[in-house]
Amino acid sequence: MEQIKVRNHGFDLLRVLACYMVIQVHAGEFFYIGAGGAVLPGEDPYWVNLFNSLCRTAVPLFVMLSGFFLLPVKEEMSQFFRKRFIRVVIPFIVWCVLYAFYQFMMGQVEFVTALINILKIPVNFGVEVGHLWYVYMLLGLYMIAPIISPWLKVATRKQVEFYLYVWGVTLCLPYIHLLFPSVLGECFWNKTPMLYYFTGFLGFMILAFYAKTYWLAKKSWNLPVGVLLIVTGYAITAGGFAASLGKVATVPELEITWGFESINVAMMSLGLFLLIKNIQFSNEDSPVLRVVTDISKLSYGVYLVHIMVLNFFYAVFNPIYDTALIKIPLIAVCTFVVSYLVIKVLSLLPKSKYIVG
Repeated sequence: MEQIKVRNHGFDLLRVLACYMVIQVHAGEFFYIGAGGAVLPGEDPYWVNLFNSLCRTAVPLFVMLSGFFLLPVKEEMSQFFRKRFIRVVIPFIVWCVLYAFYQFMMGQVEFVTALINILKIPVNFGVEVGHLWYVYMLLGLYMIAPIISPWLKVATRKQVEFYLYVWGVTLCLPYIHLLFPSVLGECFWNKTPMLYYFTGFLGFMILAFYAKTYWLAKKSWNLPVGVLLIVTGYAITAGGFAASLGKVATVPELEITWGFESINVAMMSLGLFLLIKNIQFSNEDSPVLRVVTDISKLSYGVYLVHIMVLNFFYAVFNPIYDTALIKIPLIAVCTFVVSYLVIKVLSLLPKSKYIVG
């Protein structure tokens, strides 16, 4: 297995890019999601599609980065989980509590409801802080990581490729279901059909492990293949969304090609990974590099806080401009910058690791 000997700036760039893209995705949601999940009318959904189809790679890229650096797990399970608890779980709980009181202060819930929502943290996130779904999913991946690591340590290339091939087939299921709603044993009384154990975000982690093991060094094919994957994936992702506009009434119908676990989003994610993984700054003291590295280190905190900041800038800019063409990038960039600055300030406090991760 090829080893990383110096800090890889490309992975810091990927993490920063993913962090920004998830904010832009959330900025766009104001302009195509209506009450009850209805698709909003007008031209705004067109701009949302144009801006945010590539940004659907944000979550897969975060998962790939986790898989790249975690797999195979070499620590004892107790030590591994202790680190994840301090780094991920404690800040998550802190921000769940903060969001509960934020909802109360914004007049979204009563005080008693806010307290009840805090008690519900072990069950699920609140409706108004839906971005926290990611943390529950990430914790699930952390739980499985030490379990699959012994296999990854001894698995041959063909064995890992077999898993990835079958996982790739499951990424096509959203489109197969358009023709055949139930396939390979799917039915209302069976929740675990034939390919169930090959589905999910775990595939992105194993894909990153495979890339680290066999594709870490820069290859001549990285650029053309990466570009081809991005262009093809984007064409499917944006094309499907555009084709559905005006023909479907609900957001789930509109977002079929936007699914994180779809073949086209996986193509774009892998393409970006291949293009950026080997980028290095020639000047280690570059101010730009220092900022990129710092944002990368604080990206979890930025993710946790950004919805509060996003709502603020939406309230500021939405009445001023008429089109999402201007509002989406403006809200997203302002939210990204201010969220980073907020987390940067919080990171200077004592015991800040329990707040910003």
